[in-house]
Amino acid sequence: MMRLLARITLLGAMALLLAACSRAPETGPVEVKWDRDTCKRCSMAISDRHYAVEVRGGPKNQVFKFDDIGCAVHWLKGQPWGNEPATEIWVTDFRSGKWLDARAAHYVAGKATPMAYGFGASGEALPGSIGFEEVRKQLLAKDK
Repeated sequence: MMRLLARITLLGAMALLLAACSRAPETGPVEVKWDRDTCKRCSMAISDRHYAVEVRGGPKNQVFKFDDIGCAVHWLKGQPWGNEPATEIWVTDFRSGKWLDARAAHYVAGKATPMAYGFGASGEALPGSIGFEEVRKQLLAKDK
């Protein structure tokens, strides 16, 4: 009887562990299916690993994917929760493709981005780089 109880306990623990591992994370960026996932704003396939963006937020804490920081900024403008501090915005570093917190990243102009907004994100300050609020302001000033 003790062995049976121990097995049931072990199986229950394993089931809980597997269930926890199979759920999507509740914070941070998620995997992009390159060349298959599409931009929430412009519907283009997300192909360039150096300019991808993800936004996590809203009432259901959903993840929305974008092919360019400009698409994400313009789309967020129309969301009632777009400026909330709980809304996560992730960008890929234009050199390494690693995910960065968009609000902490530095942006360099003059890049050939998927939707021609022209800003690449970097994890470090580079000559001429600007912060998130300035890149947001410049992007919203463009009529796209």
